[in-house]
Amino acid sequence: MSAKPVPPPASPSVLHPAEQRRALYTAELAQGTDRFHGPRREDCPWCGSTRLRTRLRAPDLLQGKPGTFAVDECGDCAHAFQNPRLTAEGLAFYHRGLHEGHPDEVAVLAERALGAHGRRRHLRATARAMLPFPEPESWLDVGTGHAHFPETANELFPYTSFDGLDPTPRVARAREAGRVEEAYVGHLSIPEITTRLRARYDVVSVLHHLTHVPYPREELRAALTALRPGGHLLLELPDPRSAFATLLGKWWLPYGQPRHLHLIPLSNLRTELESQGCTIVTTDRRAAHVPRDLAGAMALALTRALPTPDAPWRAVPPGEFRCRLRTALLKTSAPLVAAAAALDHTLAPLLRHTRFANTYRVIARRN
Repeated sequence: MSAKPVPPPASPSVLHPAEQRRALYTAELAQGTDRFHGPRREDCPWCGSTRLRTRLRAPDLLQGKPGTFAVDECGDCAHAFQNPRLTAEGLAFYHRGLHEGHPDEVAVLAERALGAHGRRRHLRATARAMLPFPEPESWLDVGTGHAHFPETANELFPYTSFDGLDPTPRVARAREAGRVEEAYVGHLSIPEITTRLRARYDVVSVLHHLTHVPYPREELRAALTALRPGGHLLLELPDPRSAFATLLGKWWLPYGQPRHLHLIPLSNLRTELESQGCTIVTTDRRAAHVPRDLAGAMALALTRALPTPDAPWRAVPPGEFRCRLRTALLKTSAPLVAAAAALDHTLAPLLRHTRFANTYRVIARRN
């Protein structure tokens, strides 16, 4: 009796979506990860000093993708940056899947630690910082993501036209949902976008976006270009000099390796804005503080400690027992993150007045 013919391997087009993702990651990782990293810098990308020291080394704590990443600090200007920095291929690889919503990722608890009500309250407080100034006709939110900030700010500024810009297609979906009127995909410093948006806005907000871009100084200057004379730039950034950065080390959420490329001290940002002809109207650490340091560290630590999740970038998926064990431990660990979040909120009124404040806000006027 002749043997039955062996069927050919399934085409990627007929694989289950989860199997397709695993096959794509397997093929990509088979090429090695060296191409994800650029050359190591020997000088500071902000001031050019060669007095560098390694501030920390960390793996991908959020998604568990392969690799270890270093954050260096300049001994002269205290600018902290990923070194070596990810290439465009590397950024695409480590961002992929981040917004797909894996329901079993305990790291998602780090973002949920603030709670829907708390996030909304913080967004309203950020928008409220612009109330002392004339009501803007037009407002651009850079790095807007799903445009939750323009949606919230519109409640305080109902006659303002809000536009959004983001490197991902999320902003296009935000426009379809009615959260912004116009949507732009890309970086603001891209010449075509800079030219199109030149001097169009009374307010440009850049909230927790400069940490993600390869060239933050260029993005900052492009934001000023988009302002009309007399317009205001609203910025929020994590403070690398927060005591939590030292206390928690790699478990501090704003380090965010490998997706966060730069951590800019307030003094550096002030100097850059003033050199570009801006007047610093206000700086604020107290109101900008986001109470989630302990909850975020707890969630990241649990992500590292729990059994490996079934992620498409892992060549061998975990067995059924490990998946069931992870699910069970997730349920029992959720109260730990909730308790840490409660402690964050309890301590926030005190910590926001100290060096533990984790974020700063700057409002600058283009002269």
